[in-house]
Amino acid sequence: MSVIVQDAGFRADDHDGTGVLDIAGETPADALPGSFDDVDLIRIIFAAYADGRGFTLARALRGRGYRGRLRAVGPLIADQYAMARRSGFDEVEIPDEIAARQPEEQWLFRANWRAHDYRSRLSA
Repeated sequence: MSVIVQDAGFRADDHDGTGVLDIAGETPADALPGSFDDVDLIRIIFAAYADGRGFTLARALRGRGYRGRLRAVGPLIADQYAMARRSGFDEVEIPDEIAARQPEEQWLFRANWRAHDYRSRLSA
């Protein structure tokens, strides 16, 4: 099983499974699709928390105009939540084992990611 992490905390997956496109985290950015017809959800699959290529892919998809739901999937850790949100992800899907090791409070601590980025601090 898995847990969906959003700014409001842990959630069950509410997506119906249709219109999903899975993209491996090691996919080159120039190999991303150019069209998103009939795609409701793109899931970028992270093989390991130490591999940040999925963040680059998220930014590239948003740059290409994808406005739908974007989900990071894999063994990410709470410390990466702010980076995931800043790079364009709407949510993170983590395995139950990580949710048990890093409970909801640790993810919620990072859910105010907009207030803690360097750009916000510089413009204040």
